[in-house]
Amino acid sequence: MSHHDRDAEIAAFIRTKGVTRCPTACVVPTQGSPDRADQAALEQHAVARELLRTKSATRWQVFGSLRVRD
Repeated sequence: MSHHDRDAEIAAFIRTKGVTRCPTACVVPTQGSPDRADQAALEQHAVARELLRTKSATRWQVFGSLRVRD
């Protein structure tokens, strides 16, 4: 596979999957210095993830309080 073919295949993958940034860029905070847009995106991701975890925990508490009748 030539370099051009490989680049075309990667570009097609990115177009079909909608990947616009490195998928590992927003997984965990790094020691690097990302630009302000990436820092804001990481912060929004962390807030949204925490909100989802809180909602999920609240919903599961309802199931934990149910008693099985004999």
